[in-house]
Amino acid sequence: MSEGLADGVEQKILNNTEPLPYHLQRRLEVLQRLKSYEGCKRYVQERKKAAQELSLSDRSLRRLIHQFREQGIEGIIRQSRSDQGQLKVSEDWHQFIVQTYRKGNRGMRHTAPAQIANLVQSRAAKLGQSEYPSRATVYRILEPEVKSRSLKKKRRAIGWNGETLKLTTRKGIELNIEYSNQVWQCDHTPADILVVDQQGDILGRPTLTTIVDTYSRCIMGIHLGLSYPSAAVTCLALRHAILPKQYGAEYELMNLWGTYGVPQYLYTDGGSDFTSHHIDQVAASLGIVLCLRRKPSDGGIVERPFGTLNSEFFSTLPGYTTNCLKNHRKRAESEARLTLHQLERLLVRYIVDRYNQLPDPRLGKQSRLARWEEGRIAQPPLIEERDLDLLLMRQDRRRVYRGGYIRFSNLIYRGEYLAGYAGQQVVLRYDPRDITSLLIYRQEGPRDVFLTRARAQNLETERLSYPKRKLSVVVCAKPQKKSPINPS
Repeated sequence: MSEGLADGVEQKILNNTEPLPYHLQRRLEVLQRLKSYEGCKRYVQERKKAAQELSLSDRSLRRLIHQFREQGIEGIIRQSRSDQGQLKVSEDWHQFIVQTYRKGNRGMRHTAPAQIANLVQSRAAKLGQSEYPSRATVYRILEPEVKSRSLKKKRRAIGWNGETLKLTTRKGIELNIEYSNQVWQCDHTPADILVVDQQGDILGRPTLTTIVDTYSRCIMGIHLGLSYPSAAVTCLALRHAILPKQYGAEYELMNLWGTYGVPQYLYTDGGSDFTSHHIDQVAASLGIVLCLRRKPSDGGIVERPFGTLNSEFFSTLPGYTTNCLKNHRKRAESEARLTLHQLERLLVRYIVDRYNQLPDPRLGKQSRLARWEEGRIAQPPLIEERDLDLLLMRQDRRRVYRGGYIRFSNLIYRGEYLAGYAGQQVVLRYDPRDITSLLIYRQEGPRDVFLTRARAQNLETERLSYPKRKLSVVVCAKPQKKSPINPS
């Protein structure tokens, strides 16, 4: 419905003594935005978008643009009055029609515009009014409401607009998902399974961190450990996702985990494990834009794999536990026999040979991995592993003893060239899942320069985890034989 202005109000606006009404302010913002695209290839597309936003035909919009160029603000005001009289409906009737339609279509209820027209007629009879909006006028007033409701029904899921997936950040920025490695999403969950140490004692439920590519729904990288969700855990999962992945024969993989690269955006919730200074520094160094979700329901893409993993993978393994079953704790503890490393091996095999090889139900028949490969707009850059070690691994400081060794976590480590740095303090970086190997750096100004790799003495064939929880250090033998347990 067009809104006319009285001559006095119009004159005050032109004299800058009266603020613009909302509908004119909106029209001015759209025209100014459209003007910034003049001379660009996207101008026609943006003009169509502007016409939709202002509920104008393309011809009317062109006329409005011409008047704005020639007359400025005055041209916009004249345009708003030129069609005055098309819908001569009072504000009271307009509100009644729109609000009645909205109330009649809440939840599972459905009210058609024809019913609203009948209600208008009944209300006019009660009020004793002979002039009231006609049926055609009611339809015209409700046309935007009907279109909006129709679009919501056609959307396949939250964020879908026709065939295009759209993510909205907490700051209101819309991200149109168009290619692989554009937007990655990350989240954590306790895995529904109990793991044991090398002696068979229960350690608890490990935390699974996954990174998912929004365009293809491929799982790009994971972290499975006994630490609580934190910035360090997020960084380890991100490191795994960024680097090309290579696994030994003990994993018995039939396919390659071929996904890698650096995302343009990382889309997460607002937890401290995603908003720390450490994450900000990592993102700035790698050129990643951090984006926060508006609400929890916007994280469906990264949370959906957790349900699939629980129902198709963890539920098939000994030690499976879930809050949905009563009195299951003792049974799960009695059955649990997988170490963290054994579980990680099986999980990698499931993701590589099954999950990433299957299509996502909402993306057609193409497998997730094939869609990721097809959706790459360029070959992902290869980043040196040492560069990522500087950013993503936990660190500590120790002094080099005479004789070229270091003490850390009650263990003795030796490395090549360390003897030359006796008495000096060095920086240690490590993966908490296996601290039998440390990366040693020497600080030179603001930078850390890589020196050597130090290994724990007498533990060359062991895996030693260093969980953040208050648990004893767990020693897990490196696999020498194939695991008899297969995920099914």
